[in-house]
Amino acid sequence: MQSEWMLRPLSEVAREITVGFVGTMADQYVDEGVPFLRSLNVRPLQIDTSDVKYISRDFHDRLRKSALRPGDVVIVRTGKPGTCAVIPETLPEANCSDVVIVRCAQQLRPAFLSYWVNAMAASHVSAHTVGAVQQHFNVASAKLLRLPVPPLAVQDSVLAPLLAIDQRIDLLRQTNATLESIAQALFKSWFIDFDPVHAKAEGREPEGMDAATAALFPAEFEESALGLIPKGWSPGKLEVICSNPRAQAKPGQMPPETPYIGLEHMPRKSIALGDAGTAEGLGSGKFWFERNDVLFGKLRPYFHKVGLAPVRGVCSTDILVLRPRSPGWLGFLAMHASSDALISYTTQLSNGARMPRTSWHDVGGFDVTLPPHTVASAFDAAVKPMFERIHANIESAQLLAGLRDTLLPRLISGKLRLPEQAPLEDALA
Repeated sequence: MQSEWMLRPLSEVAREITVGFVGTMADQYVDEGVPFLRSLNVRPLQIDTSDVKYISRDFHDRLRKSALRPGDVVIVRTGKPGTCAVIPETLPEANCSDVVIVRCAQQLRPAFLSYWVNAMAASHVSAHTVGAVQQHFNVASAKLLRLPVPPLAVQDSVLAPLLAIDQRIDLLRQTNATLESIAQALFKSWFIDFDPVHAKAEGREPEGMDAATAALFPAEFEESALGLIPKGWSPGKLEVICSNPRAQAKPGQMPPETPYIGLEHMPRKSIALGDAGTAEGLGSGKFWFERNDVLFGKLRPYFHKVGLAPVRGVCSTDILVLRPRSPGWLGFLAMHASSDALISYTTQLSNGARMPRTSWHDVGGFDVTLPPHTVASAFDAAVKPMFERIHANIESAQLLAGLRDTLLPRLISGKLRLPEQAPLEDALA
């Protein structure tokens, strides 16, 4: 390693190292206000705001020490100590708990520090976690962390390919979120608001569909146990169109490379399941699932963990496997399962004070308005290409993350220098 890459304590190259709020947050969260990040919002190289909490402006002003700004580097203290990310420009104001906050001095790029901590600091973090009941990584230990601080031009050359890869991964995530939003909007229009039926009842052509699809919808409503519904449709339960297969996967009988999805791998409010472990070392029974099964997290259903399986694998027994009973119902099932209405319904029926769980009985008993199979199939045909695109984007993101993780330790330690960035950017495009 060149002399310019000499390891230096973080305390020498940071303007400030402090800690997020330490204390109870009981009754401090509000529906709208200043974002409040916890350790679970910090993922490797990424701030996940899918389940961000909020605090009042007044409480935020009283917690100035833990106020965050773009460019701050946050390192998780508890849970998964050492997980690190940079606060992005898209989060201009926030507060936090359970993290070490680092503000870099002029000679250190925040992104360089974040990549270094995630790739190279595991042994330091492991050796400096303290606590008998709950292990945590504290500010004093963070100050002792040693890292290379090459000239800024060198840091920028190291960061360029890594940032290009992560920007591409982020674009794929954003694309998946957009695809899911489009599918949800179409589902709401057809099966919740009944927009095509309203249009035909008023003598108008339904918007955004061809004549053949429009012909599948009636032009009037009728009374039902669920209120006014399209004529010829019927009130029913979700279990009418889906089942809950419980194919047992026993320990020792699963190939070790089998994908494993636990609740910890499932994002909140997103059907894109881009994270997974493997069956290697699993010591308890699981359930098999197939590609395009809907996975519904039954533990604390208000966490809203519902996803579309991108591959065949096994899942935690705290996840319900939902499968259409016949072709053509996947889109209808997936959108109902991931809807706020079903999440609210199962949350109200959950059993258990500390660890509330819903059940297949609750999920299957959810009231739905059942369209004819022709309408469900038309919707399925419209959204299935979106689902396949989401799966393809997940696979691309995983390949890119693998490439980044392979390059990262060598680039960040100075053992590898990429002579040209243009070929990498062309490959990513």
